[in-house]
Amino acid sequence: MTLLPRMRAADLLPVATIGLRTRPARTALSVLGVAIGIAALVAVLGITRSSQSDLLARIDRLGTNLLTVTSGQSPSGQERPLPSTAAGGVSLTAGILASAPTAELAGVTVRRTDRIPSVLSNGLAVRAADASLLPVLDGHLTHGTFFTDVTSRYAITVLGHAAAERLGVEDLSGDPRVFIGGYWYTVIGILAPLDFAPEVDRSALIGFAAAVADFGHDGTASRIYVRAQQERTAEVATMLARAANPEQPRDVTVSRPSDALTTRLDVADSGTFLFLGLGAVALLVGGVGIANVMVISVLERRAEIGLRRALGAGRRHVAGQFLVESLLLAACGGAAGVLLGAAATYSLSMQRGWQPLVPPAAVGLALAAACVVGAVAGLYPAVRAARLTPTDALRTA
Repeated sequence: MTLLPRMRAADLLPVATIGLRTRPARTALSVLGVAIGIAALVAVLGITRSSQSDLLARIDRLGTNLLTVTSGQSPSGQERPLPSTAAGGVSLTAGILASAPTAELAGVTVRRTDRIPSVLSNGLAVRAADASLLPVLDGHLTHGTFFTDVTSRYAITVLGHAAAERLGVEDLSGDPRVFIGGYWYTVIGILAPLDFAPEVDRSALIGFAAAVADFGHDGTASRIYVRAQQERTAEVATMLARAANPEQPRDVTVSRPSDALTTRLDVADSGTFLFLGLGAVALLVGGVGIANVMVISVLERRAEIGLRRALGAGRRHVAGQFLVESLLLAACGGAAGVLLGAAATYSLSMQRGWQPLVPPAAVGLALAAACVVGAVAGLYPAVRAARLTPTDALRTA
């Protein structure tokens, strides 16, 4: 009776790791190839998820019920004034919680001193506003206070975050002043960054009464911020144009600032697919490297294969040995890649102030992908080794 050759599962792992243990440099390079591809996949998914989580948190914090009403820009890039009745019409619209009119003052610049030429505006604007602006924008101050209905008539200003940085006003020590138009204005507050109102970030805010008294402003608004009831935001948006300009509603633009952040989410998603493709290419290159290493290993170990076959090892035993060796290379590369990708995600997230998130599904898929690549890469070398007959292997060794 012929006995079928057998090999215990416990013996398969030590036999399969002979090549890995005897050639550590080659093993490390093979593992590195897969690790780079897996790290790219995990890092892209982790960084994208962390970034999206931060954007979604900002949208939730600031709300999606903020709307802006404008009338476009002039050829010089400044906001066109809305009709004098626009602010009142908007505030009376059904579904409105609050509104805040503002007006960009054409031809009025803000400078740190009167020694700086007026043409050097540094991209900053002067904007008239009232006390309702801060609560409507859900804004906060890093220093000082916001003006009230009483103090807005005086020569005082509140600087947007970007405006304060460009003017070199870091705090309110020493009662800093800035030169607005031809007048000195005392800075009483500095705003925190406003994600939904970048135009306010780049402005020096003064009261409407001061704008009328010092610069002859007619009191009309050029941009109105509106907080709508959350469930009626879309409905309110359709009514604001006619409320602001009943005669020419087409001249009015109503926008939702949160859409800009939502667009960034869409852009991030499209970029994710691109980088995932690049990571997949890197993983494929790593798989080709494993296949190449395994083919060379089969050629170098023909004598070993022939000897094992002559001593009774079956084809499936030889094939299993090289297939397990390939899987181990890929699995080690996958594990190293997951650690590298997670480290990259945490490093960048901490640098940007995001909450680091590495999706568990990404880790599982990355490890599964590494194992699949290892199995496919090791299949041909394993089959080739199994097909060697003892006589051919020993004769050509």
